[in-house]
Amino acid sequence: MPSFAQHCAETELGFGQPYPQVHLWLDEFAGKPPYGMRHRKKRHHLAGIEEVRKLWGHEAAEVARLHIISDLKMEGWSESDPFPRDEAHYQRMGLF
Repeated sequence: MPSFAQHCAETELGFGQPYPQVHLWLDEFAGKPPYGMRHRKKRHHLAGIEEVRKLWGHEAAEVARLHIISDLKMEGWSESDPFPRDEAHYQRMGLF
């Protein structure tokens, strides 16, 4: 899994700023019971991106998409796979 610093660095390269608030929000449940590393189901999907859009705007939503794609690829997801829509779809896809 990319670290917070890696997510921020990737975002700074692509968007000119690190957007730490987006990365912290997406990973808010990481390592916390009962989720542990299965926290991604909570916000790593299209519904999570739309929440980011409401909180911080369109560019922040694109940052969230980049973060989520980086994490999904670590789980074996590829861009030819469907993008998870929400928590239930994420789990039905066999992701964690």
